[in-house]
Amino acid sequence: MQDNKPDFDAPELARAIETLSADLIDTLPFGCVRLDANGIVVFYSTTERQLSGSGDRARVGLDFFTQVAPCMSAPAFRGRLESAMHAGRLDLEFGWVGDFDDAQREMRVRVQSATGDGCWIFIQRA
Repeated sequence: MQDNKPDFDAPELARAIETLSADLIDTLPFGCVRLDANGIVVFYSTTERQLSGSGDRARVGLDFFTQVAPCMSAPAFRGRLESAMHAGRLDLEFGWVGDFDDAQREMRVRVQSATGDGCWIFIQRA
C-alpha cells in the first residue's frame, strides 16, 4: 500500500478498497467496479471509465453483463464468477483480452467478494 492506496496485487484488495472513499478509489491506477449479488453496478470508478474508453454514459444501476460489458458475459468471465460465487467466497485472478478502446488490449482481472454481498472487479491494463 502506497500513500494509503492499495496495490493491485494486495492479497485482500477488496477489503482495502472498501476502506477508501469513492474519490480516492477514483484516483487508483486500475479500474474498480462493484456489483451487487444480482450483477447490478453499484460503483464504477472514474479510472475504469477513462482506461476502458467507454465514455461517460451511466452505469450505476445497470446490469453489468447485459448493459455495461456484454463482452464479459462469456463463460470464461461471467461463468467463472458465477461458479465461484456459488461455491463460496470469491477470489479469482485471470487474464482477459478486449476493451472498448482497444479490442486486443490485454488485461489482468481480479474478482473478490464484497462485504455484504456481490463482488468487486478490478481491471489492470497492460
